[in-house]
Formats: sequence, C-alpha cells, structure tokens
Amino acid sequence: MILTKTGLKNAILYGLLSGLVLATFLKGVELITHLTVYTLLLNVDYIPYINKFAFPELIEAGFHLLVSIALAICLYLLFVHLKISSRKQIIVTATTVCLIIGIALFPTTTFSDKTPDFRSFPSFSYWMAGHIIYGYILGYLLAKLKDN
Repeated sequence: MILTKTGLKNAILYGLLSGLVLATFLKGVELITHLTVYTLLLNVDYIPYINKFAFPELIEAGFHLLVSIALAICLYLLFVHLKISSRKQIIVTATTVCLIIGIALFPTTTFSDKTPDFRSFPSFSYWMAGHIIYGYILGYLLAKLKDN
C-alpha cells in the first residue's frame, strides 16, 4: 500500500462508514435489549473537562465518528509505513486493533451510572461483537486501497 491523497480521503470516508455501522449496530442492540452499549459508545464521562458538559446525542455521535476517522487514518498510515499489502493481513490487523480497543474501553463503564455494569457479560459480548464487526468492515474497506 502506498500513501496517496486519494488514499487519505478514502480512509476518512471508510472511518466514517465503519463508525456509522458500529453506532447503528450498538443503537439497535440498545433499543432491543435495553443494554446501554450505545450509551457507552457515546459516553465521555471519563474524559476530564469534557465530562463537565451535557452534549446532545448528535454531538456525542460526532465525537465517536471523529475518533473512528482518526483511527482509520492511523491504520492507513500504519499499513503504508509497514508496507502491508496483503488483504488478509490488513483485515486481520484492523480487526485485532479494534478488538483491543473494545477491550480497553469497556472498563470505562465504571466511570458512569448511565453505562452498563462492568460485570454485564451480555453487554460486554455485544460491545465486543460490535467492535469485531467494526474492525472487519474497516479492514475490508482499507484493503480496497491496496490496489490504488
């Protein structure tokens, strides 16, 4: 994979698309199961200064999408830097990174009374499933850039 302006633009788009899929999946889970996994996705209670404000859902979703775009750009730059061009390696790496991020972020449930209980296995399972889907989609889309 090589660094191009088009590649960066597409990484932004792919971060947005995969972030929307994750948000939609977790919103659906929350609506059906009443497990507050979408609330966790948008939660900023653990971020100093920002946690002093009550943001509308649309702004919180925007924060999530900005993080998703930043992650997509970082992964794209990583693949360029490491000269990773195997579709399988791109998908596996992106999925693994997103799995690790999901594991790392779930404990933030302990900083809020709006999010799932840290010991909720169903919440953790849906959270992880969402992040695996997210990582796979992001990796799949980024793998398309290898030919550009």
